[in-house]
Amino acid sequence: MQKVRIGIAGLGRLGITHARNIAFHTVGGELTALCRRDPRALKAAGEELGVENLYTDFDEMLEKAELDAVVIVTASDCHARQTIQALRAGKHVFCEKPLGISAEECKQVEQEALARPHQVFFPGFMRRFDPSYRYAREKIDAGLIGEPYLVKGFGADPMSVIQECIEYGGKGSGGLFMDLGIHDMDLARWFLGEDPTGVFAQGGSFKYPVFAQRGDAEAGIASYTFASGKMAFLHAGRAAPHGYHVETEIVGTEGIIRISPVPNKNHAMLYVQQGVLTECSENFPQRFEEAYRLELQAFIDCIRNRRQPGVTVTDGRKAAQIAEATTRSFREKRYVEIAY
Repeated sequence: MQKVRIGIAGLGRLGITHARNIAFHTVGGELTALCRRDPRALKAAGEELGVENLYTDFDEMLEKAELDAVVIVTASDCHARQTIQALRAGKHVFCEKPLGISAEECKQVEQEALARPHQVFFPGFMRRFDPSYRYAREKIDAGLIGEPYLVKGFGADPMSVIQECIEYGGKGSGGLFMDLGIHDMDLARWFLGEDPTGVFAQGGSFKYPVFAQRGDAEAGIASYTFASGKMAFLHAGRAAPHGYHVETEIVGTEGIIRISPVPNKNHAMLYVQQGVLTECSENFPQRFEEAYRLELQAFIDCIRNRRQPGVTVTDGRKAAQIAEATTRSFREKRYVEIAY
């Protein structure tokens, strides 16, 4: 069976992680083309990855490179347009979250993807592929904790990259809840088996007022209601002093599952003058290293086996609708019903 020829657009922190995984850590895929607007960074990536087809323009890559599939890891406000272009060009598409920065954009992506069932569309929700999260889902499906009725999510980027967050937030970011909280929103749907019907959110900027000046937040919380009475709660932040921290708790009628209550970098304990310490994950590529590899392998496998993935474009659209409603609740300081 021929390898899947893949072009990738966007080579930032996550883009280069995906590119390295395709080039060195997956089976059945071939990294054929790279696209990044910065020519010097593009050339350096091409040399590292052994790729000769380099483009500074996405449209040109689509037109000239011989590709079966495209992986989109560009700025959030580019995702919808580039995904639709790639689908219309006949390519299979992997698009990082979010599918767009508005629910309307995500609906357009969904319509285009569903109109082409012979093309694979794969939204990037890597936590569904993380071994710990998959293990939790298997235990829930087996009935270990009874009926799950509450999901609590916490996610925070490290303070060490706050300047990068500030710069990215001014270039088409979807805001705190769309960019950081959307993974927890997807997990709440995944673990509880239904969609939230409403949300109340609030947030603030306590150390970095630049976020408030943009109508965004440095940290925020959101509480979700469900038609069945189930619940979900989210706490998202941009400046954790101790490192990258993602934590999830699923509460059921017969038990509780907690994932990463301590965001360990590894299994080592340091016995030093400051005490007994566990180092924290430094960033999301490190924490979800295996998950990112597994989801791209799943994308390639879907293309080669001519099947659609378990995580769908509709999952991506609904997560974005929840995120948009959450942002509206935060800005308008009121409870918002979520319409699908």
